[in-house]
Amino acid sequence: MIGLPGTDRRSAVLGGAAVLATAGIAALTGSSAAHRSVVATAPDIRSESVFSRARGQYVDLVLILPSERPAHGLPMVTMLHARGGSARGAAPNGMARYLSQAVATGRVPPFGLAAVDGGPYAYWHESDPGDDPMAMLLEELPVWLADHGLGDDSGHPFAAAGTSMGGFGALVYTRRRRERGRPLAATGVLAPALLTDWEEMREREAFRDRRAWAALDPLRHPETLDGTPLGVWCGTSDPFVAGTRRFVRRADPDVAVFSDGGHTGDFYTSAMPGLVAFLGRHTPIPAEPRT
Repeated sequence: MIGLPGTDRRSAVLGGAAVLATAGIAALTGSSAAHRSVVATAPDIRSESVFSRARGQYVDLVLILPSERPAHGLPMVTMLHARGGSARGAAPNGMARYLSQAVATGRVPPFGLAAVDGGPYAYWHESDPGDDPMAMLLEELPVWLADHGLGDDSGHPFAAAGTSMGGFGALVYTRRRRERGRPLAATGVLAPALLTDWEEMREREAFRDRRAWAALDPLRHPETLDGTPLGVWCGTSDPFVAGTRRFVRRADPDVAVFSDGGHTGDFYTSAMPGLVAFLGRHTPIPAEPRT
């Protein structure tokens, strides 16, 4: 049980099954060295329930941490889930293990992922009065991370990433962090849900009207992201590819990859190594804890 003042938390470690599974693989190889190698790179995945005042409800906070990491101040990426999703499914399949292995082998500096429930259809803003997932990211997530000794000196993530609706949200979060004077070091998005037609967006019931959507839409405000390194990946058969191509032309991201694939988990997984490498290039070195 992990607690924060003024909140009631229920926590669980999800990584145990992964460790047991890797131990079984090592047993099949008959090699204790293989056992040590496989278990050493198993990610540490933790989930706990925290109360979000911004959302007015309990939400899941999922932490994906590499097996090799500093004792304090691990840089963190906030990973935003897709429409209809939740914190537990925010990271593409295989990303947790891939990240841990990449850190263990020195391909990227140590960093972790933090995911929270933003509401299945909210597009990461206050679509319903009193339920504001963006305020949760900006004001509450740093407190929760700092409680674990994660993030920068005040618990803030150094970067954001997201898939589909989460990609839309990651770009809005990037804008809000800049507006608050705490710009992100990088933002990476997979198949961001950037629609070009209001009638299509209206069907999602995420914005009260066209004006509210236009005020927030990253496609209409690429200048709000100036100065933040951006990475964009999208499948050429994705329904959001037209909006994503338009965004790439307007925002001129550091990395833009369009490859075969649709709006599917398989595409997200195929793009994930590029996303991890991109985030790794912008990962800060943790500061030494104060004594």
